[in-house]
Amino acid sequence: METFVLRNGVQVPAVGFGTWQTPDGATAVDTVKEAIKDGYRHIDTAAAYDNEESVGRGVRESGVDRGELFLTTKAWNGARGYESTLNAFEESCAKLGVDYVDLYLMHWPANAKQFGEDADRINLDTWRAMTELYHTGKVRAIGVCNFLPKHLGPLMDTEIPPMVDQIEFHPGVTWPQTVEFCNAHHIQVEAWSPLGSGRVLNDPRLEKIAAKYGKSVAQLCIRWCLQHDALPLPKSVTPARIAANLDVFDFDISQADMDAIDSMEPFGFSGNHPDEVDF
Repeated sequence: METFVLRNGVQVPAVGFGTWQTPDGATAVDTVKEAIKDGYRHIDTAAAYDNEESVGRGVRESGVDRGELFLTTKAWNGARGYESTLNAFEESCAKLGVDYVDLYLMHWPANAKQFGEDADRINLDTWRAMTELYHTGKVRAIGVCNFLPKHLGPLMDTEIPPMVDQIEFHPGVTWPQTVEFCNAHHIQVEAWSPLGSGRVLNDPRLEKIAAKYGKSVAQLCIRWCLQHDALPLPKSVTPARIAANLDVFDFDISQADMDAIDSMEPFGFSGNHPDEVDF
C-alpha cells in the first residue's frame, strides 16, 4: 500500500475504506473485516455515521494488529465547542473500543448562515480541543472536513494548523480553490464520495476512458483522485467491489485523459455546500 505523508510525518495509507451510509450491525462489521482482509489498512468512520461500535468490532475481529491500521473518526456538529468536543472524542473512543485514533476531524465548519459572526469563534473553540487531544497523544493527527479557504483561514494562525481537509471530490466536483489552498499550506486533501455515491458510475464519458485501461469507472475515479494527490475513501458493501476498489496501483491515467476528466461540468454533486448546510 502506498502512503501519503502528513505535515507531522505521520504516514496515511493512500486508499481508505469509507463507511458512510454503511448500516450499523453485521453489515458494518463484515464489510470492515472484508476490507482489512483485502488489504485496506485505513478505515474511515464518524460519530454521525452511527456505526462506530460496529466498525470497532470489525477492526478487532479482523485479526490485524491495531498498530497496523489507520483509524479515522469525526466530531459531529452537535459537539462543537471545547468541552463538547473533548466529550465527543471520549464517546467515540468508547464506541470504537480504542484508546487512540490516528486522525480526528471536525465534520463540518460552523458557517455564517447558522452562526453569523460567531462562526469563526466556534470553529476555533472546537479546534482548541482537537489541538489538546493531539498534544495528549490520543490523536496522531487532526484535521477538518468540508472546510473552504474562508473557514480554514482562522485555523492557519493557530499553534497547529489542520493537517487534513476531507472534502467531496470526484469527477465534476473538485473545489479547485480549496484544493489549491490546501496544497499551498501542506494540508492533505482526502476525497469523500470519490464515486459520487454512485452518481458518476454510469457516465458514458467515464465508461469510455475506463475501458481504455481495462478498468471500471470506479477504479478510474479512485486512480484519478490519487493522481491529483487526493486520498480517496471509496465505500462499498459488496465484497467484489471492496477488493476491486483497491486494485488501482497498476495503471496510470494519461495527462490527456486526466484533463478530459478535469474539464467535466459539475455533476454528481451531493448538494451539501459548506456555506449552506444547516445541520
